[in-house]
Amino acid sequence: MDLKSFETWKCDQVATLLFCINQDLEKVLLIHKKRGLGAGKINGPGGKLEPGESLAHCACRETLEETGIAALNASAQGILCFRFLDGLRLRVHIFVTHNYSGNMVETDEAIPYWQEISQIPYQKMWADDALWLPHVLAGGKAYGHFEFDDDQLLEHSLSLL
Repeated sequence: MDLKSFETWKCDQVATLLFCINQDLEKVLLIHKKRGLGAGKINGPGGKLEPGESLAHCACRETLEETGIAALNASAQGILCFRFLDGLRLRVHIFVTHNYSGNMVETDEAIPYWQEISQIPYQKMWADDALWLPHVLAGGKAYGHFEFDDDQLLEHSLSLL
């Protein structure tokens, strides 16, 4: 697997996802997305990269905007490339942190909440999440390509490191 190919994969949008983990309570910060791509689904906070912004800054900014939680020292844990039959091509950089502060608040974009890692509601998430998220939350890295028709996963390839 050529990891560089994930970074250079041609896409329409570059985005991030950030998972804040509370190891003491064995919980992860998730959101119930209210609008945009994935509205109605459970996911990690994240969003589109802005011009001139670093990927890590994007992940932390989006988490703060969507949840009120300020993430610190986020580490890159992989890249996921998505192709939708409607034409959208999205590259998502995954981040994880155990360091954060602030008070959780509902926003126009999301309802944040702490979820027990052992009870993550994968049936309410994108179909690919169950394939890679447990590995990432356990400290691993994930690199994958996924093809969707609306929210139905058609095919995928995935490497877990």
